Amino acid sequence: MSALRGSLGPAARLVVCAVVPWGLCVWLGTSAAPVPAALPAVLILREDVFAAPRLALERMAGVVVGVLIAVAVLHRLPLSTVSFLLVMVCGCAGAYLLGGAAGPNQQVLISALMIYATATPGYPLARLEESAVGVAVVALLGPLLWPPDPYRTARAGLDAYRTEVAARLGAIADRAAAGQPVPAGPEAARLWRRPQALAAALDGTLARLRSVPLKRADRARLAGLRPRLGLAARTALTLQFFTGELTDRARSADATATAPDPAVRALEPLLRATSRALDEALRGADCTAELTRARALDAAHRAAFPTRHDAVLRAGLHLTHEALADHLAAAP
Repeated sequence: MSALRGSLGPAARLVVCAVVPWGLCVWLGTSAAPVPAALPAVLILREDVFAAPRLALERMAGVVVGVLIAVAVLHRLPLSTVSFLLVMVCGCAGAYLLGGAAGPNQQVLISALMIYATATPGYPLARLEESAVGVAVVALLGPLLWPPDPYRTARAGLDAYRTEVAARLGAIADRAAAGQPVPAGPEAARLWRRPQALAAALDGTLARLRSVPLKRADRARLAGLRPRLGLAARTALTLQFFTGELTDRARSADATATAPDPAVRALEPLLRATSRALDEALRGADCTAELTRARALDAAHRAAFPTRHDAVLRAGLHLTHEALADHLAAAP
């Protein structure tokens, strides 16, 4: 049901950006069925609506070049296999010449073939007019109609990150209690980079939304979400350091063929308390009680394992506690 609600905005945007140019072209009298005016909405609008103006210009350039190719060929040659091959070759060349990082501009070949297949007087000019109207409507209205909700997107990303972090820390606690090493792979590195990516994506969306004023409620919700994104980014670094130290410690133990490290096994309650405190903070709840408990467990672990080597092992969790304390102190 939520997926359906999320699709209503893009679907309504596509319908409006297709119907409006159609109606304009009918009113202007370009043709009785101006399908080319509705095509830009279908072919241009994507999830990133702010790319619509750039894609619209690229499409219009492809239409112009494609129409010119077909008109030039038909002016010199009749409909035949030779003229068709010439349109194909010139259309492909134009598509690649006007292409970019996303690939060839296929609109060149599409427009050339449509003009070639509809060799009627006035059609090339009508197609240019209708395409121009459709492109203009998409470029102007596309980013303004039902723009993306930056708060909802960022919150969903933060919730997904919070869930994955809690699951990973729980799995690490289970392995530590069993004296098993913590696996380190590329998925773990991607997880710890997620908060920075979320913050960058939010900043990019807000920068693109400068022309669309945010509601007061949206600004307030974003103001409340920003500190949690900052906490996620800060604790991602501390937890990445902790898991790295834990992995190195396990490798050292394997190299010396010793019994499971008691200091690592004793981390299990401390790690679970830290995970619960972080989870509550990232949800926007008060994590004071869990943080107090985590700090008490940290002090108990420090008393039981006071060596510098053990202090380095705990450092990532200790820094996580400091980040949580700063987050609480900054809360209104």
